Amino acid sequence: MVTKVGIRDVAKAAGVSVTTVSHALNTTGGSRVKAETQEHIRAIAKDLGYAPNRLASGLRNQRSQILGLVSDEITTTPFAGAMIRGAQDAAYERGYVLMVVNSGGDPELENREIRTLQQHQVDGIVYARMYHQGVSFPAELGTLPTVLLDAVSSDESISSVVPDEVAAAETAVEALIKAGHTRIGMLNNADDIPATHGRLQGYRNTLGRHGLGFTPDLVTTGVADTQGGREAALELLSRPERPTALFCFSDRVAMGAYQAASVLGLRIPEDLSVVGTDNLELIAAALWPGLTTVALPHYEMGRWAVTRLLDDIETPGSAPVQEKVSCPLIERGSVGPPPPEPLRLSPSGLVPPH
Repeated sequence: MVTKVGIRDVAKAAGVSVTTVSHALNTTGGSRVKAETQEHIRAIAKDLGYAPNRLASGLRNQRSQILGLVSDEITTTPFAGAMIRGAQDAAYERGYVLMVVNSGGDPELENREIRTLQQHQVDGIVYARMYHQGVSFPAELGTLPTVLLDAVSSDESISSVVPDEVAAAETAVEALIKAGHTRIGMLNNADDIPATHGRLQGYRNTLGRHGLGFTPDLVTTGVADTQGGREAALELLSRPERPTALFCFSDRVAMGAYQAASVLGLRIPEDLSVVGTDNLELIAAALWPGLTTVALPHYEMGRWAVTRLLDDIETPGSAPVQEKVSCPLIERGSVGPPPPEPLRLSPSGLVPPH
């Protein structure tokens, strides 16, 4: 028969009081126990196989220790794993369980899912979207603590977390300028969403910072998929004074740019450099050469959303935060120096470029 280890057993083994053990193992707030004592007690608790009684703790705090994550289509996208993993890791570390529901974009189903989570007495909700977009705060959530994940609302009383779209584009274009490019095109999304406007702003900011004028003709918009990227890239790269580098709205658009370059006989990165956005590894790592891209911070956003939600639950009344998470550059093989400028044809024959 296996004997269950209790908090008194941990206290006896550690040579401290039960109260000290309780404070040291409390993951729902700041502990009054010194860090070295906490570490000592936690190590002993782990060795003994002690598991705190979350049900009893929840009853004392009038909490279920359960959080809900309500999404539209996240679980059907390649980014789901990282975003949900970040949220789950943050919940687990604070002694909570995360329940994930997916509406598939059906408002009626979403409302029913929210009501079901409320029936399970969740302590709070992460309201998530599959890409950065504006949302209306569902009335069904009422006064339940809520944080928006990859979404923003006009109601700034709700904390939210999104990628820093402007800085992401600045990072991408900066990498191309650092490689020596001065004629940089952008393949942008035609949809009216925050990423479209933010990434265009970042592109313009970086050109201006380096004294490179913004040329509207170097920006094309289209459907943000492979076909749209191919069509947009063919348009830009077929011009007499084509860009030597492309910043793409997404990795799928960048894959279309690779296809366009192949059709036109352009080598990457010898004749054309390309930077994407997303770090969708199914594409970015599989392309040849590998695609240099700006990674969207899905894990970090999921983790931030739950951490913020639990802070709101455990210490109510703090001011809401609209967080923007930085997007790191993932360097692979698609960026190189610009090609030598070709000779130009004049009435007197070939002349070198200016």
